[in-house]
Formats: sequence, C-alpha cells, structure tokens
Amino acid sequence: MSEQGPRGSVVQGVLERVTYANEENGFTVARVDTGRGGDLLTVVGSLLGVQPGESLRMRGRWGSHHQYGRQFHVDDYTTVLPATVQGIRRYLGSGLIKGIGPKMAERIVGHFGTDALEVIEDEPDRLIEVPGLGPKRTAAIADAWEEQKAIKEVMVFLQGVEVSTSLAVRIYKKYGDASIEVVQKEPYRLATDVWGIGFKTADTIARAVGIPHDSPQRVMAGIQFTLSESTGDGHCYLPEEKLIAQAVKILSVDSSLVIDCVGELVETEGIAAETVPGPDGLPVRALYLLPFHRAELGLAGGLRTLLDEPSDRMSSFAGVDWDVALDWLRGRTGADLAGEQERAVRLALTERVCVLTGGPGVGKSFTVSSIVTMALAKRHTVMLAAPTGRAAKRLTELTGLEASTVHRLLELRPGGEASHDRDHPLDCDLLVVDEASMLDLILANKLVKAVPPGAHLVMVGDVDQLPSVGAGQVLRDLLDDGVPIPSVRLTHVFRQAQQSGVVTNAHRINAGEPPYVRGLDDFFLFPCEDAAEAAAMTVDVVAHRIPRRFGLDPRRDVQVLAPMKGGPAGAGNLNAALQEVLTPAADHVPERRAGGRILRVGDKVTQIRNNYEKGRNGVFNGTLGVITGVDQVAQEITVRTDEDEEVGYDYAELDELSHAYAVTVHRSQGSEYPAVVVPVTTSAWMMLQRNLLYTAVTRAKALVVLVGSRRALAQAVRNASSGRRHTALAHRLRSTVPGGG
Repeated sequence: MSEQGPRGSVVQGVLERVTYANEENGFTVARVDTGRGGDLLTVVGSLLGVQPGESLRMRGRWGSHHQYGRQFHVDDYTTVLPATVQGIRRYLGSGLIKGIGPKMAERIVGHFGTDALEVIEDEPDRLIEVPGLGPKRTAAIADAWEEQKAIKEVMVFLQGVEVSTSLAVRIYKKYGDASIEVVQKEPYRLATDVWGIGFKTADTIARAVGIPHDSPQRVMAGIQFTLSESTGDGHCYLPEEKLIAQAVKILSVDSSLVIDCVGELVETEGIAAETVPGPDGLPVRALYLLPFHRAELGLAGGLRTLLDEPSDRMSSFAGVDWDVALDWLRGRTGADLAGEQERAVRLALTERVCVLTGGPGVGKSFTVSSIVTMALAKRHTVMLAAPTGRAAKRLTELTGLEASTVHRLLELRPGGEASHDRDHPLDCDLLVVDEASMLDLILANKLVKAVPPGAHLVMVGDVDQLPSVGAGQVLRDLLDDGVPIPSVRLTHVFRQAQQSGVVTNAHRINAGEPPYVRGLDDFFLFPCEDAAEAAAMTVDVVAHRIPRRFGLDPRRDVQVLAPMKGGPAGAGNLNAALQEVLTPAADHVPERRAGGRILRVGDKVTQIRNNYEKGRNGVFNGTLGVITGVDQVAQEITVRTDEDEEVGYDYAELDELSHAYAVTVHRSQGSEYPAVVVPVTTSAWMMLQRNLLYTAVTRAKALVVLVGSRRALAQAVRNASSGRRHTALAHRLRSTVPGGG
C-alpha cells in the first residue's frame, strides 16, 4: 500500500526478508510485500531492529538504483500490528518473540484467531489454553513480548543517532526501564558499562542529547577513553604528555581544558598518577586506569612475596643429591637432559618462582615433563595451566596430568573475580603455567594472588613471540635485566628438531635471516605480489592444495593467520571467502544473519571479548569453537568450544563471535595447528614485524605455507621493532619494597 503524505510518500507492507544489514549504523536493505501482488518492493534505510514478518508503515521517498531498479528510501518507520489471521501467524512465527516458532504461532492463531495479539498483550495467562503450552513457557513468552516492546522503544529513541540494533538491545539489558534516562543524562556511562559502545558512539549520542563539546563530563570521559584505548594497544599506562596530546586530538578541545580535567581525575581517583622510569630510563609521570595500576602493584608485590617466602612446600628438594635424582630421571624417561635443561629442572624444584623460556625444538616440553615427573615422585601436588584451551590440552598430553585454562583454574566468577586468591589459595605445591607470553597484567596478577605461600611457580613460554593481547608484557618484564626472578633460556636445538623446516626457519626468522623456501617438504612460499591475488591463492591453498597433497581437513587442521584484520588479504575478507568455500549455504544447514555476516552450523568461530557470564567459568577472548546449532525459536546459537564445552549465544550477543577460518596472528597465541597458512603482503606493511612472523610460524606443528610477496617477507624478517610497551612492572620488581594490591 502506498500513499502521498505532506512530508513525503508513505508505504505500508509486511517485511519478507532482510538482504543486507550494517550492524555499525543500522543501514538495511530489505524486501517488503505491499499486498498488491507482483514483485516484492526493495526498501533501504536505517531500519533498526526490523524482523521478517513485521508490518511496517514507512515514510520516505522513491528512488532508483542503476543496478537494482526502483527502491523506496525510508526516512523513518513505525511497526503496525497485523490485523489478518495470515499476517498475525506470519508475525508471531517470524522469530521476533523468543519461544514462538512457526508451529507454535499456528497453534496460537488457530486458537485465538485475530484476537491472538490482544491476548498476548492484555491476557497472557490465557496462552495456557493453547495445546502444548504450559505455565513456564507461557510466562517466558509473556516476558519476551514485554522485553521486545521495551527494546523497540529504546531502538526508536536511538534511531536518530544511528545506534545499531545489537547495541540498543545491550543498553536495554543493562539499564532496563532506565535506558532512555541514562542515555539522555549520562551518555558517557555507556562507554564503560556496555560492551561494544566506545567513546565515539557515546560521544555521538551525547551530542544528539545536547551535551556541550567542552563539557568537563565529555573531556574526562575522553581522557579515560584514551587510556582505555592505550591498554588495547598493550600499554599499562601513558606518560602524561602523551595522554594529553592524544586526548586533545580525540576531543578537539584546548589542551588547558584537558590538563585541568586530568588534574581533577587524579584528585578524585578517577585515574592514578605515579612517577616511574620511562623506556629511556628517565622519570615520567605515568597515568593509569585504576585497575591496571592496582594490578601492576599487586603483581610485583605478589611475586616478591612468593620469592621471599621463608617456608617451602617442596623442601624435599633442598638437600637432594642431584646426580642420583637425575640418574633416576634418566631411567624413567630414557633420555638425558642437556645442561640448560638440567639447570631449569633444578631451579623449578628449588626456587619459589622461576621462568623457563626458549624457541621451538629446544626441549621446553621435555623439561616441563621432567619437572613434573620429579615433583610427583616426591608425592607433591602439581597443578598445570595455560591461557587457552588448546595449550592446556597440549600440556595434558605432554605430562599425562590434567591441565586446565588459567581462567578455569582460578574459577572466575561473573564480574571477573576469582574464587581462588590470597585468602583462598590453590591447593598445590607446584604450579606450572605454559604459554606464559600470553599472560596479560590483569590475569597474571589474579594468578599470582592464588599461589599459596611456599609453593613453587614455574612460568614457561617463548619470550620472542608477540606479547599478550591484553595490557602488559609480563614474561618479557620478568626476564628484564636486574629483575630478581631466576630464569633459564634454552638455546640448544635438538637434532630431531633440526630436521624440521618449520623449526629451522623459525630460528632463522628470529635471528633476522630469511627463511628457506625451496627444497623443504614442510615449508613453502607461493609468490604473489598483488594482495587480492594472494587472498584468492590463500583460499585455494587451504581448501584444495593442502587437503589434496597432505590429506589434512581444511576446517579442522588448517589455520590461516593474517597479519591484520583489514585489507584484501586480511582476516575479514579471507573469512568471508573461506566460509563460502568450506561451509557454503545449503537448504539443510541452519543459519542466522547477524549484521553483515551469516553464522551457520559448521562455521569455525572465535570469541572476541572476555565474557565472565558464559559457560562454567566464563568464555574468553580468543576461545575457538564450532557452531553446532541454530535455534530460531529460542533465538540462540550453540558453539562447542575448544574446551569441549557447549555454550549458548543469544541472538543479541552474536557480535561477540567472529568467524575463525582466518584469525590475526595476535589471536593465534597459545594455539597450535597441524598446518598454518600466512598471507604476507605489502598491504599489511605496518604490521610486518619479525616477532609477528615468528609467532605465526611457531604456531604450526608440521606445515607452514606463506602466500604473498618476497618483498613483504623480507620486510617482516628485517623489522625487529616490536613496539616497547609502557609498563613499570620490571622497575617495581627491581625495587626492594614489595607492592600492594
């Protein structure tokens, strides 16, 4: 139906399907049935939250697209409840109301006819009259109906500032009926309270509700946002001058206003300030977000307390005859320890804290296994942990002892607090943590707090890999000059490992030498100068060449590791292309559109934020999984994680998931794959660094394929700059006074 109004044309119809939706700004392309027969009408515009089956009354203007023909451009819209039995059945069965699918919609409409919507609205208790609906499900449907109406109100309010559907849902779930009031009066709260809303989105909303550009509320929020962004880049603090310069740039206000607001934030303990040695050793005024300041103090103090603890839960090794002990170990394992390995074993069993580092093929795994074997022989309680599920599984296979993720070991509760801490420590004599290069400042602090006095903590990892995704460079700081943490660096590459092209080339890259790319049967380069061609070649290598030659499963065994997310050969584009080839659409394969992406059963996915509410002990940034179910009625997607846990995601939470056929190298830390494919192109020039390429190569168990430009590869090997992070942990550890926290 179409009519001409005083402010443009008005079209009414039933939304049949959404063909495109941009989660960032809500721009949608949809097809509408106007009830006049013939073809469906294409409508475009900011249709936040529309669902198939809804009746829409849209105001806008007619236009034409050179490729798609006649279109209706929507300026605004309202939903209109359908009046016919057919319309109501379609509306209820569209998946709009959680708990009602097409079959249940048919039953409800069959029972109540055109009064069905009025019954749900005014007398929801009467739903129990419908065959198959019990009290519990009736109540759930009534709640879902009310929530859907309330969310719609918030969406309509936010429509003017182009906030995406999923964020509107999150705002409602956080604040409930107070949503609109919070958005109007305290919009900058959204940036800290609601995941997915950063300062820029909150700033757009603030501008729309009339908060002045130079308001102290805005400037202080901008300063905290600047610090928060820097932690995303790995920094624990920013030097004051740098913070002020960056905040002025972001806020476009006078520097004097920023300086005043920094002072007020320090005074009111909105941020922490302390003078520490900078990267060049000269003192700088460091400004921290409070959780990172507390964690740095806490971690340094906790490590020094463990080191200085007079009691020893493994005192049985204090007077051991090491010649006899190592002979016994040789009899158990059938192999000799090299000198470095022997030193590492002795350190781990006699020191309260120690670090074991080294590259691939140098025997870290055998050393760890030897430490565990000797501790168990003396009947000590041993616990094993790693930051990721895959690394924990590998540790279990290596030692025969159950290992867990650090998060599960600490039993993190909703909100991120750990069940194990100083007051409730872990019950162990020895704690071994593998892949310790992945430990960020916050997690490392929680972990050290949970180590009981007198227990031994052994941190194992490759310090030459990329540092943690989160803030800090904990492993690197523990190995810094003058830091009083005992450590061993394994350097001897064993003969068996020397036969591996992957191991050989990893060490060559780490030494600044180009990898061998000819004459090896486990390390290849497919030269390709153009980034788009490299992307197409990457897909071909993953989907066809590797499976054909090596018999590997392209989804389970092969992982693409991209230097960056964007660009022609970035993880984003490669995920779309690989999904099309490896998990194509099919009538029997359920799927769900989430913004510009389609998530379907069989898709390889990864979690992109820490969510302490999910699973048994939270689901964390970087967790991999496979979609095993899409339930249109419950509006939930089920993912089986790499820890073999089934986790449900409400449709409103789907932007926590990203496709993982290709992931960035940073996201691959702690994981190991049979085969790794790495696009190396000049379009990723700024990201081409030695430790990034080295990390990518060391993720492979048996096969590495590089695809791309020789020039880009040479740049990555040559560029040793790994970007020093702003952290004062090493300084605090060198200081003689233990910290707090």
